[in-house]
Amino acid sequence: MSSGATELAWFKSSYSGSEGDSCVEIAIAEQAVRVRDSKDVSRPAFSVEREQWSRFVGFVAGA
Repeated sequence: MSSGATELAWFKSSYSGSEGDSCVEIAIAEQAVRVRDSKDVSRPAFSVEREQWSRFVGFVAGA
């Protein structure tokens, strides 16, 4: 993960409980959406192309 990744604005799902466990956080970068484990933000995030993220969210929303 590049040092620029720490400068991203990370968001947690509005469905996340007040305890904050078992969630992922996302940050929208210029070329990709970054995803990380909210329980251990020290672990590297992974990147997903923005178009692929849109497809994933559309799929989940329809489920």
